[in-house]
Amino acid sequence: MTNKRILIVVTSHEELGNTGKKTGFYLSEVTHPYDVFTGAGYDVDFVSPKGGKAPMDGVQLEDPINKAFLDDPDKVKQVENTLQPSQVDPTQYDAIFYAGGHGTMWDFPNNEQLAQIATNIYEQGGVVGAVCHGPAGLLNIKLANGEYLIKGKTVSGFTNEEEAAVELTEAVPFLLESALKERGAEFTKAPKFEAHVVKSDRLVTGQNPASAAGVAEQMLQLIENRAATTSPATV
Repeated sequence: MTNKRILIVVTSHEELGNTGKKTGFYLSEVTHPYDVFTGAGYDVDFVSPKGGKAPMDGVQLEDPINKAFLDDPDKVKQVENTLQPSQVDPTQYDAIFYAGGHGTMWDFPNNEQLAQIATNIYEQGGVVGAVCHGPAGLLNIKLANGEYLIKGKTVSGFTNEEEAAVELTEAVPFLLESALKERGAEFTKAPKFEAHVVKSDRLVTGQNPASAAGVAEQMLQLIENRAATTSPATV
C-alpha cells in the first residue's frame, strides 16, 4: 500500500552568493516532476527550510509545463505557502524529492530537520530523489546505522563542468560533484546539460534540469514496485 503522497523540498535561499543576483528553486525542476507525480494520481506537498513563500528562479514561460503551473492559482499557492519542516509527518509520504536551483547550496545541506524527514521516509521503505543542485540536500542524511545515505551509492547532480559553464564556480559555497564524492558516493555524469538519471537502491538522482522528469518517473517506478511487492496476496 502507498499513501499516494510525495513531498517536494524547495529552497528558501534567494541570494546568489556575493554576485548581487537572486536565485531560488529552478522552476522546471519543480513543475516537470510535479506534472509526472500528479499525472500518476499522487498528491504533492511542498516544504522548505523556512516555510512560507519559496523564491523562484528559471522562469521560462516558453516551457508549456511551466506556464500551465504558473497559470494555476492553486499550484502557485502551494509554492508560496510551503510547509515548515516541523509541520511534516514523514509517515504520510511515499517519497521525498529535492528540487534544484542554486539556492539549495546554501540552505539544504545543514538542515537537520529535513535530513531527518528524508531518513524516516527512506527507512520506512520510501524513495528519495533529487535533481541538479537538489542533491545538496543528500549530503548530510544519515541512516539509523550512522552511515551517510549516499555512501556507496551511485549518484548524479550538477557537475563541476556545468558549474563552470554557467560561470558560478566562485559564487557557490562548494562544488556539488566534489562534495558528493567526498561523502563516498560514486558520481556519474553525461556531457554538460544532457539528461542523465541514475537509480541506486531507493535513491534516484538527476544531473541537471533536463533530468527532472526522468527522476520523477524513476521514483514512481520504485514506489509502484514496492507497492506491488507489499500488497496482500489476492485469492
